Amino acid sequence: MSPLNITRHTTPTGPLLEVAGELDYEHSSVLREQVERLLLSPGQQLVIDLSGLAFCDSTGISVLLAARQRAQDAGAETVLVAVPAQTLRIFAIVGLDQVFTIRPTRPGGDVAPAP
Repeated sequence: MSPLNITRHTTPTGPLLEVAGELDYEHSSVLREQVERLLLSPGQQLVIDLSGLAFCDSTGISVLLAARQRAQDAGAETVLVAVPAQTLRIFAIVGLDQVFTIRPTRPGGDVAPAP
C-alpha cells in the first residue's frame, strides 16, 4: 500500500488540500488530522483535490464526510475536485455525488493535475 500524502495550500477562497495515495483504514487518519487543524471561516471553501488518489475505501469516505461536516459547522463549503473515475462511480452508487459539491477543476478555473 502506498502512504497518503497531503499537501496543504492557502488560497484566497480558503484552504486547499491535495490528496495523493491511498485513503484507506490504514492511512485515513492523516487526512482527518489535517482537516482538524484547519482554520475555517464562514463563506470559505475547503477544496480537496483528489487527482492523486489511488484508492479510497469506506473509511476514506467517512473522513471526507467528516471534513464536509467540519466545514459546514464553520459555515464553509466543501468542494471535491478531480475525483478519479472509480471513486466518482462509487460516490454515484451510494448517492454521495448528491451530498458533495464535485467539480472537474479547482475554483477559479485552475485545472487540477491529471491523476
